[in-house]
Parts: sequence; C-alpha cells; structure tokens
Amino acid sequence: MRSSRVRPYTLTGGRTKTRHHLLVETLISVPRYDPALADSLMPESRALYERARSRSSIAELSAGLTMPLGVVRVLLSDLAVQGAIYIHPTAHSFQNDTSVLERILDGLKRLPV
Repeated sequence: MRSSRVRPYTLTGGRTKTRHHLLVETLISVPRYDPALADSLMPESRALYERARSRSSIAELSAGLTMPLGVVRVLLSDLAVQGAIYIHPTAHSFQNDTSVLERILDGLKRLPV
C-alpha cells in the first residue's frame, strides 16, 4: 500500500459521495475473483478487493487496512460499479418492503412468550 502521506482526496479524486448506500455494517464479498482485474487496480482498491475475498464488513475493511471509512466507501462503490464485488443487502434495503416487515412481524408473533 502507498505511504500514509497520500491524502484521501487524492485516492478518491475528490469524491465523497458513493453510488451505493454503504453502511459500516454492510458486508462485501468477491463473487468471482479475477487476477487480471486485481493487477489493474490501484494499490488501495486492490487491497480492498483482495480482503473482500473473504466476506467482510466495511468497518472491518477500513480498520484492517487503516484506511479512512469515507475512502473505503468510495473505492468499494467504484469496484461495485465494475461488478468486481458484491454488496450484501442490509436491513436498510428492506425498509420500505412491507412484505418483509409483515414476515418479521409474523415470526415475532409465533415466538413463545
């Protein structure tokens, strides 16, 4: 990885917004590892891609690579746009899906008291 003196602004090209809703608990994985893709990535994106081969949360990736959370989100979003990683759905993904909420409520009602 590059020197810690490389500013986050440089790594993300000044971008702070992502194309995906990425929470700290969002799980990321690599469905089909591509060594040629890994070789073409800048070191920070490559490190994220390599680490995500075993399912990890965004917080774990950030901490494990000592990279700022905002940078991790932007770089992972870029990898997702390329189809290189899979972003596992979080509860946030289902917040407006009434069928999921109804199934949860039904399950809670069936729990023994």
